[in-house]
Amino acid sequence: MLEKEAGNIDAVVVATPDHNHAIISIAAMKLGKHVYCEKPLAHSVWEARRMAAVAAEMKVATQMGTQGHAFEGTRQAVEVIQSGVLGEVRELHVWTDRPKGWWPQGVERPTDTPAVPKGLDWDVWLGPAPQRPYNPVYVPFKWRGWWDFGTGAIGDMGVHNLDTAFWGLELTAPTSVKIVDCSPVLTSPSAKETLPAWSLLRLEFPARADKPAVTLHWYDGGTLPPAELFHGEPVPKADGGSLVIGSTGTLFTRTWHGGQNPRDWFVLLPREKFKDYQPPAPSLPRTRSHHQEWIDACRGKGKTLSNFGYAAVLTESLLVGDLALRVGKELQWDTAKMAAIGCAEANAVIKPQFREGWRLEG
Repeated sequence: MLEKEAGNIDAVVVATPDHNHAIISIAAMKLGKHVYCEKPLAHSVWEARRMAAVAAEMKVATQMGTQGHAFEGTRQAVEVIQSGVLGEVRELHVWTDRPKGWWPQGVERPTDTPAVPKGLDWDVWLGPAPQRPYNPVYVPFKWRGWWDFGTGAIGDMGVHNLDTAFWGLELTAPTSVKIVDCSPVLTSPSAKETLPAWSLLRLEFPARADKPAVTLHWYDGGTLPPAELFHGEPVPKADGGSLVIGSTGTLFTRTWHGGQNPRDWFVLLPREKFKDYQPPAPSLPRTRSHHQEWIDACRGKGKTLSNFGYAAVLTESLLVGDLALRVGKELQWDTAKMAAIGCAEANAVIKPQFREGWRLEG
């Protein structure tokens, strides 16, 4: 399509499974096309970095599909965090209900080989992933928990649920990841092709200038932070949220973003302490929608705030968590070398091995 229609295309939206994001996005950017890519930005740390580098090189307008990044409640929450009202923030708690009830993880590969449905090009859908027989357990939606195609709950929803705190605190990549707990891993070799059914992780983020180091506690599969952290608020049963815990207050996002509708907006805790609090004057630009922000940038009007430069670092931070889950052990992360210190099995998958016939431009 790009070869035949390059002259008629200004911009490309990439909404494929994760394992095809980088190949398509970079091919489009190399032709000077603006790109909107769904989250997570890429399937691997190496691909995320390549996407950011090519976007900068080609000077195209880019945006990762974290639509909550543009919501009024999110941008106001970032302004509140950056105002200093929470004091020193050293602790984050972020959770999601997925994959429970959404897609399978901690399962074995199916052994049946049904016919490929009419209209599906299975070879193209597989793209750079290793060859395997078609099965409806993967297509059209339930591929997210399989290592060959997706990034599980932390990759899929982490970029939403962590975004407000990551942006507000100006975090960089973590220095370490520890598996606090996770569902039992099945012993079958094929069961190791998916992430565990649920997990609890602890990621350590380094200090930035005058900001202290931050510990992120990640919960998925329906697990939640301790009730006492909510200062009497009902423990949430929504699809996700976060607690930004400072020395003088806590910012609680009650869904997977800072807030689209006023009823979903963040809450400052304890409520009694902040009952008369007035948020700071807006310092971030406002936009009608995340997509409109990108379209305007494609037309040379303004900039995108979830561009590939920002999105690559957020995505990398969460994919380092995936690396720990994949090898089943604590990792020390060297962001300068893009390597897990002393862990050959993790380093072997930082840059994916593409199936014959597929390659990544740039």
